[in-house]
Amino acid sequence: MNYQNRSSNYDKHPATSISGQIHLGWNKICDILAPLLKTNQLLALDMYVGVYETEIADALQALQPDTVIFTHDLLKTEAEILKMTASYVTEDTLFGYVTPLRLVDYFDQTLLAAAQEQLKHTEGTILVLGTGASLLAPDNATLVYADLARWEHQLRMRKGNVHAIGIDNSKEPFESQHKRCYFNDWLICDAHKESLFDRIAYWLDTHIEGSPKLIDKETFMRGIDATVNRPFRVVPFFAPAPWGGQWMKDVCDLDREIINYGWCFDCVPEENSLLFSIEGTTFELPSLNLVLLRAKALLGGPVESRFGKDFPIRFDFLDTVGGGYLSFQVHPTTHYIQKHFGMNYTQDESYYILDAQEGATVYLGLKNGVDKEQMSQDLRDAQNNVKPFDAEKYSNKIAAKKHDHFLIPAGTVHCSGPEALVLEISATPNHFTFKMWDWGRLGLDGKPRPINVERGLKVINWERDYDYTMQNLVNTIEPMATGEGWEEERTGLHNHQFIETRRHRFSKTVIHETEESVNVLNLVAGEEAIVESLDASFESFIVHYAETFIIPAHLGKYSIRPYGKSEGKECMTIKAYVRFKA
Repeated sequence: MNYQNRSSNYDKHPATSISGQIHLGWNKICDILAPLLKTNQLLALDMYVGVYETEIADALQALQPDTVIFTHDLLKTEAEILKMTASYVTEDTLFGYVTPLRLVDYFDQTLLAAAQEQLKHTEGTILVLGTGASLLAPDNATLVYADLARWEHQLRMRKGNVHAIGIDNSKEPFESQHKRCYFNDWLICDAHKESLFDRIAYWLDTHIEGSPKLIDKETFMRGIDATVNRPFRVVPFFAPAPWGGQWMKDVCDLDREIINYGWCFDCVPEENSLLFSIEGTTFELPSLNLVLLRAKALLGGPVESRFGKDFPIRFDFLDTVGGGYLSFQVHPTTHYIQKHFGMNYTQDESYYILDAQEGATVYLGLKNGVDKEQMSQDLRDAQNNVKPFDAEKYSNKIAAKKHDHFLIPAGTVHCSGPEALVLEISATPNHFTFKMWDWGRLGLDGKPRPINVERGLKVINWERDYDYTMQNLVNTIEPMATGEGWEEERTGLHNHQFIETRRHRFSKTVIHETEESVNVLNLVAGEEAIVESLDASFESFIVHYAETFIIPAHLGKYSIRPYGKSEGKECMTIKAYVRFKA
């Protein structure tokens, strides 16, 4: 199938349809909140970092509260917050350390106590607004939460439109803002939000500026339960890259005016959104909420026991068709990422070649007999602009074809070349790439991207040479089972990685079992397939070419078969789940 000779059927806005009440626009939202404020006297509107507080504050003036308290007036000074967070944000360009801080730590305790005391004696109606508003609100107050997906927050950071908790860092480079959020602010807000799920009466969606939407707790929980009780997709997001390609423009029906698309994040639940379709209107929320609220049903008991409320599997696309080389890179070992960044597990990866044009290649592992000292010096020289790094001198340049699977356990040097559409099947941590050579080019902002040669050299596994790579990391395909109209193959991952991948080729119905782990799949061949329940516990779910979809662990057995234009033809899925035994 030539990707340029087909009509796109890729769904960029997948949604779970539910019944419920949804209120659109500030006028109608204020109509809902006004009687609640009058009855309960106090309305607290808490919010995720990155929400446009000014938009909300301006709109809620229509409620005419007698007293308004902004939480940003109760915080410690910027100097105090910078000092408090310095160990976790660090002076490094990209990397910090996982914070143990809580949201209450950001508040000046004297000011917070005074505000809490003030509320006990204030007459009339009171509006408390801002991140941490719930800390001032008694249990009988009406609590509204304005939520935000991390991807939208990142877009706002790039525009310089938002600041971090307690400090205005909006003019800092994106990398600096992202680092503070990744290691600090997001974790703090997620923990705070998780403590509020039982208290929140209404959820506010302000992802689209000027188009707010409000739903009540019952509708919100109905959407959460509907999603976890069926196959579902998160909302994919796309981004250009210095090496980006053109494949996704056609297959995913994207804006042709954008210079390129390098990334598509189609299953990164900590950053993606979910959509609820309510009476024909979509309500957007972070998909992480589903993980926080329904971890056992979604992930499976054994997976939750091992990873807590982390969704451990990541699927994304890397598009270099008509593009360039990714950076020559390596990911840290588990020991290194735990010691230096406070992460529980590392960024193990794999490249599944969903599509490839003539000349597609992958750099993977080291050549036999590499001189470690000379390679190290050549990388340092390249970083210091003495001379370009000769990747082909040191790493194996391997021809890549459609449906190849390259395994990349941590410590393995690697790089995807031009003319490939890579489905990256990986562990969830997605920030820990040590770029050692970036081909002498600039980033999309016109500046060199950060290089981490010294960190990379500390984690390279020098034993992964050509012989090891070809035997253990390239197309380690193993037949597993066959039936009428289907066959199953094991394609990975490496035995140092916790993810198991299975490929199914099928022209008829094939039965799957979640095996007490969340299953993440992509339809890597065929126009359409349909996922069906064996006991009618969920409605049939249609997926299209290149779409990633999630099967909650508690669903158990399910089936997949060709559908629509693919009926009677061979389709193919790649499935990932958490491996508990070899």
